[in-house]
Amino acid sequence: MMDKQHERLTPHVTNETNQLRKVVLGLPHALGMPPTLEETYDAKSYQAVLRGDYPTEQAVVREMEGFLAILQRYGVEVYRPEPIEGCNQIFARDVSFVIDEHLFVAHMIPDRRREVDAFAPIYDLFEPSSIVHLPAEVRVEGGDVILYDDILFVGCCEPGAFGQFKTTRTNERAVDFFREFFPHKRVVPVPLYKHDQDPLRGVLHLDCAFQPVGRGFAVFYPEGVASREARGIIGEVFGKDKLLTITAEEAVEMHTNFFSLSPEVVCVEAGAERLQRYLREVAGMTVEEVPYCEISKQGGLLRCSTCPLERA
Repeated sequence: MMDKQHERLTPHVTNETNQLRKVVLGLPHALGMPPTLEETYDAKSYQAVLRGDYPTEQAVVREMEGFLAILQRYGVEVYRPEPIEGCNQIFARDVSFVIDEHLFVAHMIPDRRREVDAFAPIYDLFEPSSIVHLPAEVRVEGGDVILYDDILFVGCCEPGAFGQFKTTRTNERAVDFFREFFPHKRVVPVPLYKHDQDPLRGVLHLDCAFQPVGRGFAVFYPEGVASREARGIIGEVFGKDKLLTITAEEAVEMHTNFFSLSPEVVCVEAGAERLQRYLREVAGMTVEEVPYCEISKQGGLLRCSTCPLERA
């Protein structure tokens, strides 16, 4: 960990874009052996193993160190989980997430539950009253939780589909839970198509299909959303003039999974050229290009590898 053990932090995140102050960044070390096809639990990893180009630890370390350098250059206070030998700890977003002043501890799929233990020193920095351990029947990972001030978008699977795919990570009980926990918020369920082997036929998390950015803009892959109602709500909230629709190929490359440092600055994967142009020319943003294509082969990108603890 770091020599910040004496501090008591206050979680505070109300949206995806306010000035970032404190964040957990995943760890790229100790990945262990590449998985077999049977051991993969997302479609991108499945395809990488099938092709024989699953990322090496050296490549992943290089990419994440580059991202870390950008975060530090912007004055962000960065925390890391405890390392676990032989455990992929890149995707911190799914382990925990903050909504308003509450730090939620996710119920992970069995293959990933050790990652929660690695967050213990981070949880110790907070008042216990700010940490929420979700009920056993509520299944949710942070990649399915998108904050837009008084609107909470929750990615989930189609009714009755939970457990039929490894990529179903958030259930309908999570939607009910958040509606009860945040009665002042509009909670919008966003059912997603799921597939364990073909990333063109399914979406792992909501942030692989949708994310707000800048001041009132959003990037959206509507073909990944299984509900006409949810697609309509996203369109109504942002409006066609501020909603960039991406292609299936761009969605497979995780172009919605950027990470905002402020309403003016966003980190984007270096290969997402059309998205970068849009954010610069239409949204008027500063774009930090981050090479992250090797990490993307494991089913996540920039947002997935972070857990914001505090934004302005």
